[in-house]
Amino acid sequence: MALLISPSILSADLGNLERDLRACEAGGADSIHVDVMDGRFVPNITFGPVMVETCRAITALPLDVHLMIVEPERHLEAFARAGADALTVHYETCPHIHRTLQSIRELGMKAGISFNPGTPLDPLRYLGDVVDQVLIMTVNPGFGGQRYIPVSELKIKDCAALLAEEGSEALIQIDGGVEAANIARNYQAGARSFIAGTAVFRHAGGIAAGIQALRAAVAD
Repeated sequence: MALLISPSILSADLGNLERDLRACEAGGADSIHVDVMDGRFVPNITFGPVMVETCRAITALPLDVHLMIVEPERHLEAFARAGADALTVHYETCPHIHRTLQSIRELGMKAGISFNPGTPLDPLRYLGDVVDQVLIMTVNPGFGGQRYIPVSELKIKDCAALLAEEGSEALIQIDGGVEAANIARNYQAGARSFIAGTAVFRHAGGIAAGIQALRAAVAD
């Protein structure tokens, strides 16, 4: 399966967002990742539907939106209208997770579920039929630029085995501390979609070089 790179605009220069998104396009990004934080589920506050609308007006790349918020079910329609192509919610914030994932699909978006580093993956046994992507957090959510948690590689392997056992073709994503030094190990463990902020937008050679460095690390 192909390697997918999704730059997170959490690390972009928001004063030059169009420039940065164009550079992502030119560099071969597969999608754009938008981290939505509410200051309640996680400490930080970031974006909302208006930012998704802004990105949609700039780029035709798929917009992969990650809701790190409480009561995400209240906002699904707003993000669908804003132009999100995929919407990921946290298992930890959804008491009716099956219904929430169904609703995301009914709104025409891919449905994703995310698990914090300390959350077991067991619920996936009952959700394989309503999940398009599984996002494994490889840092504790809330801030960009954090250091990758090494034990995440084992969790990715467990996730791949569980999905295979359930006959699910859901895509495994990882988010947090992704860089050239660890991406190959995580690809071998079963991850196929990599969300990267600092490694792309703060790369010394520029955005396109950051994307290319991640791809080259897996190819090598």
